[in-house]
Amino acid sequence: MAERHLSSGDYRSLAEFRHQIRRFLHFSERAARGAGLEPTQHQLLLALKGLPPHVRPRIGEMAERLQIQHHSAVELVNRLEAGGFVRRQRGREDRREVLVQLTSRGEKILRQLSLCHQDELRSQGPALLSALERLLNHGKDKDKDRKKNKR
Repeated sequence: MAERHLSSGDYRSLAEFRHQIRRFLHFSERAARGAGLEPTQHQLLLALKGLPPHVRPRIGEMAERLQIQHHSAVELVNRLEAGGFVRRQRGREDRREVLVQLTSRGEKILRQLSLCHQDELRSQGPALLSALERLLNHGKDKDKDRKKNKR
């Protein structure tokens, strides 16, 4: 495989995309803390609420969705349960299975944060989308040029 060349435009596109992602994440972290949650707590609540219907809300699934270790997800659920945001429930078929559910308090705070995040994305999302499009299109243009040069 031939070595790929990165232009200064490639680096600028990557840097701008990273900058836009970081701006959104910084906003999200501030919003979570302003609501009395740690950012990872907010992420777990959102991951839990946003699970596809066929996925069971197990701690292992939460760890995977947040890309954290299982024991870290257990501790996160412990803290959220202590705050009244989630509760654990045993599986009906397999009593060893532990499922995580949002409480009404968890639902309420997640709804507030999600509305706030939607507003932020409506405001700042176009810059993020533009950065991603520049990044992806720049790569496509280079691939087309490479294919033309091989002919």
